[in-house]
Amino acid sequence: MSRPASTYRVQLTPDFGFAQVAEIAGYLRDLGVSHVYLSPILQAVPESRHGYDVTDHSKIREEFGGATGFREMAQQLAAHDLGIVLDIVPNHMNTVNAPFWSVLRYGPDSPYASWFDLDWVEGKVALPVLGDDTEPVVDGDVLRYHEHAYPHPGHYRLVDWREGPGYRRFFDVSSLIGLRVEDPSVLFATHEVIFWLLDEGLVDGLRVDHPDGLADPRGYLERLRARAGEAWTVVEKILIGPERLPGDWACDGTTGYDVLNRVNGLFVDPAGREPLVRLFCELTGQPAEYRPVMARAKREVLELFFGAEVDRLARLTSSSPEAVRELLAAMPVYRAYVVPGEEPPPESAEIVEMAAESCSPAVLPLVRKVLRGPEEAVTRFQQACGPVMAKGVEDTALYRWYPLACLNEVGGEPDAFGTSVEDFHAFCAELRPYTMTTLSTHDTKRSEDVRARLSVLAELPGEWAEAVAQWSAAVRFDPNLDYLAWQNLMAAWPISVERFGDYLLKAAREAKTAISWINPDPSYERRLRDFAAAAVLLPGPGEFAARIEPYALCNSLGAKLVQLMMPGVPDVYQGNETTDFSLVDPDNRRPVTYPRKPDTSWDAAKLLVTTQALRLRRRLGGAAPYLPLSAEGSAAEHVIAFARGLDARTRPMAVAVATRLPVRLARSGWGTTFLALPAGTWRDLLTGGLYTGRIPLAHLLGQYPVALLERHDL
Repeated sequence: MSRPASTYRVQLTPDFGFAQVAEIAGYLRDLGVSHVYLSPILQAVPESRHGYDVTDHSKIREEFGGATGFREMAQQLAAHDLGIVLDIVPNHMNTVNAPFWSVLRYGPDSPYASWFDLDWVEGKVALPVLGDDTEPVVDGDVLRYHEHAYPHPGHYRLVDWREGPGYRRFFDVSSLIGLRVEDPSVLFATHEVIFWLLDEGLVDGLRVDHPDGLADPRGYLERLRARAGEAWTVVEKILIGPERLPGDWACDGTTGYDVLNRVNGLFVDPAGREPLVRLFCELTGQPAEYRPVMARAKREVLELFFGAEVDRLARLTSSSPEAVRELLAAMPVYRAYVVPGEEPPPESAEIVEMAAESCSPAVLPLVRKVLRGPEEAVTRFQQACGPVMAKGVEDTALYRWYPLACLNEVGGEPDAFGTSVEDFHAFCAELRPYTMTTLSTHDTKRSEDVRARLSVLAELPGEWAEAVAQWSAAVRFDPNLDYLAWQNLMAAWPISVERFGDYLLKAAREAKTAISWINPDPSYERRLRDFAAAAVLLPGPGEFAARIEPYALCNSLGAKLVQLMMPGVPDVYQGNETTDFSLVDPDNRRPVTYPRKPDTSWDAAKLLVTTQALRLRRRLGGAAPYLPLSAEGSAAEHVIAFARGLDARTRPMAVAVATRLPVRLARSGWGTTFLALPAGTWRDLLTGGLYTGRIPLAHLLGQYPVALLERHDL
């Protein structure tokens, strides 16, 4: 079972299934990837475009081609020396499934009652579906309410759709019910297909979705490793700031959001913080500090969405709902990793205790119970932290506080402007050798090239402010939304009125300042669409994007090269081997046309960098050593460079060099700044040039803002 040198993420849909993946095998081989990384493959809701709403764990999704289609695809990929990595969903499944139907009919006597985290109240489970005065209708042995159907008679009760359900769910999505994979029988039943694919050698690796939702992430990963052997395994774990992946998790690393945010930070000028925050405050009326906005957003989503979870925790801990809400809102991370029955690790206890310091004294007794209390209390608190962070931060606060929107990413901190080269090198020194690295995913708020354009604004805050003032004078709508609109319109240019309107509608609903998913306003939404149409017709945003293109291209190629060549297993999200100016899902899950052909010089350069870096990674092999390199001269801060790999004589085998902060560099130039290469002769895979010794960066980076060197004297 081989570990990937790199992966290429493909979003499977009913329109792009296994046969279509097989058709691009030759293209992906030539691109240089080693493994195709597939979105979930198990049977899901038929029309699902993402696959995280599994309905039957015993089947490979029929719309993709079923088991036969998967085997044929795997054979075709293997013929092109490509392996497969699967995205698996252990935490939850769609509520429309046979096991849950059995539970609704037979209650605790169902053989599937142990599958789900259920909150039985007088022997019944609450189903939040009622929304009007329509009465449920009995149709034989089925109870129907609008599009919903349930067994009749059954041990459940229908409640208002705004109420929480009587089961653990995925975030606030009541149509996705949590699974108890801590039960060995449930784990085996829900992983049956995954295990036989591993056993047959058809799959080499796994991406584990949302481990923080599990009762025992550590235990799950241990059991998965015991059954799956040495299959490469990464987890969708969102790490905040200095937080690191627990050292006792049996996996190879994360899916790369920690990497994404640090790579992104390399290309953001910290000097832009003060003027951009000032501009944001002037335009929106929001405070200059992010933390109060985040805290308020978390409190709001707790009130809006998580009443059932709060009440359940209050009962389990004999605490007031207000104390539970206070502590959950104060938690700074997605989970503190306290295991019931074990003494909390010092860092875990510190996280919870420090959160409590910002709360009222009424929270102190609750702290003891969620750290060292009954098993269910400890577990449920841990499971509740992630949804509150996701809904309060990712899906609310990041849409309210956005001085520079490229920082508003999953796991990112929008008030943290820039990553120094020194800090980045230190971060790389700590990385697990087979963790995944990425720049774009199906869940990122913006694609990597949208962020590359936005990063330029930190170097041009004055020009940007003047441009926004001109556009706002021509078209305006909502102070809470307009500045976010201008940033994304420019950065995603060119964009259709429909796409832009769809994005703004989602952004407004997520921000929850004027409308929300549960409180729509048709009049506001019509005016939003009118604003989107008028804004797209303005020439200014497109002209500004063209004005900054040389700098954005520099950021784009630099980030791509760093991500592909740094420690870890690099992932390329579908289509991002060339430029991609997508916004948040579903925009970033639009169909991709293959093979990717360059339409612009930016496309051509990005495809060249991606292809040469991926092919070089395959030659280097896994876990290649990382050696920081330092430039010397007046413009040294504008370069990041490092060597990778060691040959039999312990000499570095590759060197990556990338330009950063290009606007300021353009004002001063490279001057006499140079880079001392490791001993030997080096060939630039992008230009074919040969180099040795101390190289002036003006010469090395004369054709492209990046260089990828391979030892030429082997």
